[in-house]
Amino acid sequence: MCDAIDITPPPEPRHIVAQQLLALCLQEYRIGDRTWPEWWPGLEPFGAEAAPILRHLVSAGFVDTDGGMLFIGPAAEKAFGHRHFMELTTVFTASPQFTVLHGRAEIGRIDPSLLCDHREGPRLLLLAGRSWQVTWIDWKRRRCFVEAAERGGRARWQSGGLPRGTSFQLMQAIREVLLGADPPVRLTRRAVDALAGARERHLDVVHPGGSVIVRGDDVRWWTWAGYRANLTLRSTLASVADPRQQVTDAWLRLRTDVSRESWTSALRDSAEGLCLPEPDPGALEGLKFNTALPARLADFDGAHATLNQRHRFSVPKLDVD
Repeated sequence: MCDAIDITPPPEPRHIVAQQLLALCLQEYRIGDRTWPEWWPGLEPFGAEAAPILRHLVSAGFVDTDGGMLFIGPAAEKAFGHRHFMELTTVFTASPQFTVLHGRAEIGRIDPSLLCDHREGPRLLLLAGRSWQVTWIDWKRRRCFVEAAERGGRARWQSGGLPRGTSFQLMQAIREVLLGADPPVRLTRRAVDALAGARERHLDVVHPGGSVIVRGDDVRWWTWAGYRANLTLRSTLASVADPRQQVTDAWLRLRTDVSRESWTSALRDSAEGLCLPEPDPGALEGLKFNTALPARLADFDGAHATLNQRHRFSVPKLDVD
């Protein structure tokens, strides 16, 4: 007899939600656009957070609607319909690591999140103690090819291989420390000095009353919300966020012409629902069910919490409560 093995489910299995919605449409032929949650009564992933996933499936053509009913759409037929929807009804594959190659030499492996986000300019990695510039990505074979770069490489590793950076909870804890909360540990003199310096450097980008929008050479919204929540916010506030610039764990860039009026209008529009992040289109190839679901890059709870805070511009007379 085999020994029992502890299995920990993913904390936010949104790819499972997408698969289950599609499988239900396939099983029942059509389901009600208001009654579908009744198939999973009280099961948390199929509550309010499933609504943005269903909206994405509809907008992308994976689910069609007619007369208040939902059914399999043309995009699902094209992506999963071969061999009687075997890809849709079989077990899931794990999120992959990508092999990094310099010529024929294997440098190592990286988390896929480093390859999924949109960015301008070269994509730089930090691996094997130096920086590399990505020259080509083979999404189906999960490989990327690089050449040596001088500096600027990035590294990110996450448990479970999910494409996400620092969490909302951890970034909020960092924000609290920068605002003056002392960690519940004994600090060395060197640590005390370093913490004081960090607080001094971040005086203009943390505020006890909420998030801060800072105008300088560009406009940065310091959310302290984490990577995935910031990706979600950038997509949701598309009218004021800069879609071409990078997102970090602590901030995202806004358009340089953002005003109090346009900001207030974008917040009002966001009340209609959050939008899913848009990853690099190539990143969706070869990752099972990610053709139907970029929501692995999303953090709806963190984005909701950030939108419900007060937001203030650093420029006098433009404070927004």
